[in-house]
Amino acid sequence: MAIHCHLKWYAVGSEGVAIHCHLEQSMRTLKLTLLYDGTAYAGWQVQPGQVTVQGTLEAAIGKVTGQAVRVLASGRTDAGVHALGQVVGFSSETDLPTDVLRRALNAELPHDLAVLDVAEVPDGFHAVRDAVRKRYRYVIHDGLVREVFRRRYCWHHTHGRLDAEAMNRAAQVLLGTHDFSSFETSGAERESSVRTVSDISVERGRGGECDWITLEIEANGFLYNMVRAIVGTLVEVGRGARPESWPGEVLRAADRRIAGPTAPPQGLFLVNVDCFCNCLAECNECVIRVVPHDVGKK
Repeated sequence: MAIHCHLKWYAVGSEGVAIHCHLEQSMRTLKLTLLYDGTAYAGWQVQPGQVTVQGTLEAAIGKVTGQAVRVLASGRTDAGVHALGQVVGFSSETDLPTDVLRRALNAELPHDLAVLDVAEVPDGFHAVRDAVRKRYRYVIHDGLVREVFRRRYCWHHTHGRLDAEAMNRAAQVLLGTHDFSSFETSGAERESSVRTVSDISVERGRGGECDWITLEIEANGFLYNMVRAIVGTLVEVGRGARPESWPGEVLRAADRRIAGPTAPPQGLFLVNVDCFCNCLAECNECVIRVVPHDVGKK
C-alpha cells in the first residue's frame, strides 16, 4: 500500500522550524478468488431480506477492514449455483497483507463460502470488463436411484439413462461465434446475444460406466441461463426425444421458445475465470488464470 507524506512547514519565531507530516493512505485494488456452495444463497447479488453471496462477503470484508465496500463479481450466479473460482474485485484502504486478509476473511465467513486467494492488482481492474473467458461445468446424475449425499450438486435425471455420446456430438454445433439468444432467458439487459464458445464437451465418467455425466463449456461470456438452457436442450437429445441435429436448428432459430427446458441450478458450477490483469505496457498480454480444485468433476 502506498502512503503519501504531505510536509507542511511552520516558522516558530527564532526557535527554528517545526515540521508536520500528514500520512494519507491510498486506495488499493484487490482481487479475490472465491469458492462457494450456492445452496443456501439467493444468488450472488444483494437483495433486500435475502441471504446472498455478495452480501455475506461484503459484511465479512467490513468486519475485517472496518470499511464498508461494494464488491463486483465476474459473474452473478443464480440461487443454488456454485462456484469453484469466482473472481471478485473491490477497492479498500486496508493495509493488511493479502495473505493475512485471506485468513481473516475465512475466519469470518460461513463454512459454505471461502476465499481461495487475495491478490493486489493494478488500479482500474474490473472483474466484469476484464474477464475474457469463463468456464462452467454442469453435472448430471442419471442412475436408477437418486443421489442422496450429492443431491445439492447435480441434476438427478429421472427419465432413464442418457446417451452422453450423442449429447457430445450434438453439442459441437455450438462451437464458434453465434447469436445464442435461443439459449437466453428473457429479462437480462444485454447489448448483444453474440458469444464465442471455444470449448464444449459432454462425457460420462469412468469410461462410460458410471451414473455421472459432465458438461464443460468455455466462452468469452455467457447470457442469462445460457448454460442451463444448453444443458436442457442436450438432455432432450440424450434421452432420444430429439435428433442430434436439433441443437443446430435451435441455435439458428434465435428463439428461446424453440430450445429445451432450463436445467435446474444445483448442477451448475462456475469453474474459472480468465482476466486480463491490466498490467503495465511491458506485460499487457498477461492473463490472471484462476485454477481451482477439481471439484464437481465426476
